[in-house]
Amino acid sequence: MTRRLLVLTALSGSALLLAGAYLFQYFGYLPCQMCLWQRWPHVVAIVVGLAYLAFPSQVWPWLGAIAAAITSGLGVYHTGVERDWWEGPSSCSGGGGGALSGDLLSLDGPVLIMCDQVSWAFLGLSMASWNALFSALLCVIWVMAARRAT
Repeated sequence: MTRRLLVLTALSGSALLLAGAYLFQYFGYLPCQMCLWQRWPHVVAIVVGLAYLAFPSQVWPWLGAIAAAITSGLGVYHTGVERDWWEGPSSCSGGGGGALSGDLLSLDGPVLIMCDQVSWAFLGLSMASWNALFSALLCVIWVMAARRAT
């Protein structure tokens, strides 16, 4: 695969994960604050991918890999909160909305959704867990793109 195709794959993966999050939200699975945090790196990865397509450079895929690694890490952290491995932020456990509640990545106004509650799961994994896994895969794709000769 060429670097361009790998970047397109990673960019599309982030776009699909973000679209999936909005689709679940549309069908009533409102995001918690940590869910919203996980969306931002996908937006960054999409912008980075588009920047690469407009201005090809080896630096863009590395930035995409960092964005994917961040959202994967946030997904792992969120999974740990859901499974009571550690405590989450107080803003997700009754402390009120945070800076990202009701922001531009949210389809609805500010609503407090608990970060330690799993609203949907498939094969025993929550949306945060699936985001962590798929984002880790996207990180690998970004690194492959960065290491690929043009």
